[in-house]
Amino acid sequence: MALESEHQGTLPNYSETPFWGGKAMREVGAQLRNFASRYGLLIAFAVLWQVAPSLGWTNRAVLPPLDAILVALWNGLSSGPFAGDVGVSLQRAGIAFIAAAGVGIPLGLFMGQIRIVERSLDPILQLFRQTSALALYPVFILLLGLGEASKIFVIFWATLFPILLATIGGVKQVDPKLVEMARVYGATPLTVFRRVVLPASLPQIFVGLRLSATTSLLLLIAAEMIGANSGVGFQVMNAQYNFQIPLMFAAILLLAILGLSANFILEVLQARLCRWSKVKD
Repeated sequence: MALESEHQGTLPNYSETPFWGGKAMREVGAQLRNFASRYGLLIAFAVLWQVAPSLGWTNRAVLPPLDAILVALWNGLSSGPFAGDVGVSLQRAGIAFIAAAGVGIPLGLFMGQIRIVERSLDPILQLFRQTSALALYPVFILLLGLGEASKIFVIFWATLFPILLATIGGVKQVDPKLVEMARVYGATPLTVFRRVVLPASLPQIFVGLRLSATTSLLLLIAAEMIGANSGVGFQVMNAQYNFQIPLMFAAILLLAILGLSANFILEVLQARLCRWSKVKD
């Protein structure tokens, strides 16, 4: 009996271990609920898309199942038409986006700090902003031709204004008390700009960058559909003309993936550069 009681005393109590503890189960449940709340509708949409043709709810020839689209996407990327077109599209959108950021951010910082310049230029900027870039595309073609310059410039034109206006708004929202405090402590105008104005404007600038990244891909599709013989947008139209519907949807899905990737990169960059900011877009 003593030996038995001794063994019983050394047996582990599994109910008290972390694996069986209620805290671990609650954490797992919370993670599952968070995942379901964030991606539940997307997963349900994908499942519905996949099963709808089999159930006869949609026409397979017009709306193919998701697995056929994914196979077309894989084939297009590995050995098909997408292999070279992705690089062409990224080059067009990337050049226009970098040029828009290079012009829009410095100009926005300048206009945001000098109010008389902002008031003078705001009417013409609003006029240009309200003019559709696609409506101006024929003008750009007349001026720059059907080559790469007109495609890049129409994307640049559309992506410039979100960056510019967001930068101006970010500068104007800087707390004047912070600027005044820096001046009281003897900071030079350049130091005030570097230490106060620019950091405080960064979250808003990144909002403009993310909007412009999305806009650049939207205009890229339109530009490549109208006057191009390469690029992912061209492949969308080419597949539609040849009634290669899975390939057409694969190209559209590829463009969506590129847009999500660009947004993710900018979010990571914003998190690194704006660690002090708790503002969530």
